[in-house]
Amino acid sequence: MYQPAHFVESRPQELHRIVREYPLGMLVTHGAQGLDANHLPFELEAEQGSSGLLRAHVARANPLLTQVPEGTEVMVVFRGAHGYISPNWYPSKHETHRQVPTWNYEVVHVHGPLRILDDEKYLRGIVGRLTRHHEASEPQPWKMGDAPRDYMEQMIRSIVGIEIPILRIEGKRKLGQNRETRDREGAAQSLQLKGNLPLSQAMANPGRPTEA
Repeated sequence: MYQPAHFVESRPQELHRIVREYPLGMLVTHGAQGLDANHLPFELEAEQGSSGLLRAHVARANPLLTQVPEGTEVMVVFRGAHGYISPNWYPSKHETHRQVPTWNYEVVHVHGPLRILDDEKYLRGIVGRLTRHHEASEPQPWKMGDAPRDYMEQMIRSIVGIEIPILRIEGKRKLGQNRETRDREGAAQSLQLKGNLPLSQAMANPGRPTEA
């Protein structure tokens, strides 16, 4: 990933926040059939191991399980807030006209070896935690016990768990840090008016990355 110094995000709390707020990750692999990508909701265990652990599950029929040997290094991409930036939103544009459109975004890349876990108790744990987390805001949260027992057993048998111990994690937050404060704030205000609150808030206070 191309990383100009002013866009590097190395703060663990920010990297973990993006993963947790935008958990649908793109699992990128290179197996016998070449490059492939699977889009999966991940669970982050930040305290596991030296740098954390990702957990997810895939369909048992997914070719990933036969084409990518266990232990192969893989990458997971998490994309956070993002959006188009018009040069008209920069106050300086109306003075010099020396601005062009761009796209601002937050992204995290996670690297580590693929583990495959085919254990019913483990799989029930993954599904149960994902369900509790994402159902928490519902007025009547769905739980696994709501479904017939034989049906849930069939569903559990149709999936396989995966883990990725994090060996390396890198982030990029392209939020106009290289621009004048008034231009960045002008763009943030325009994004807010258009309803893109996540990117607007990120641009209004991008913070300063610490050294990796």
